[in-house]
Amino acid sequence: MEYVTAVPHPRSEAAAPARSARRSLAVALLSGALGAAVALLATRQRWADGTATVAGGNFPLTATGSDVTGVPAALAVVGLAALVAVFAVRRAGRFAVAALLALSGAGIVAAALGGVADGSALDEKAAATTGDTSATVQAISHTAWPYAAAAGGVLILLAGLLALRYGPRWPAMSGRYERGTDRPRRSPRPVDPERPEEIWKALDRGEDPTGA
Repeated sequence: MEYVTAVPHPRSEAAAPARSARRSLAVALLSGALGAAVALLATRQRWADGTATVAGGNFPLTATGSDVTGVPAALAVVGLAALVAVFAVRRAGRFAVAALLALSGAGIVAAALGGVADGSALDEKAAATTGDTSATVQAISHTAWPYAAAAGGVLILLAGLLALRYGPRWPAMSGRYERGTDRPRRSPRPVDPERPEEIWKALDRGEDPTGA
């Protein structure tokens, strides 16, 4: 009785890394772009509410994400630029840009979560509103937008980790346009001295029809 052993086809083995590289590239692009958009959107929303006591009653105050901290928005822009720059560099440069992308995401997460318990922005608004530098805000409450910004940072961090792991397999921008001016010029075709029209064309091109 004969036994047949299944041997993987060489093409299927070679195609597996290419498929994983394409999937990681698609996931990194989607998560990085989506994460930057979410982080930027979240910083424009209301993060905290409070009440400042002024003469005659209480005055409600609101702080947006940009009032609390400008770090998530700035790092979202840096992360988005790094995501694009990954394809413009190679080898060590690509590793450095991928690391910057991952650090941008981690920084957004840290800054957003740190802003959840930060009431200094409301205190500054209370001081500006009441004219009393020692004024503080009471009954502070926070919305879910800081956590949304942190989620955006997680997506950017994921894109950076994928770039660190699979970046060497991703394609890079073609340099054919940069090499276009270095193409060797074709040597002119020899002129047939028995054909006057070719001699005149050579003279118009600034060539010596005699080949001297």
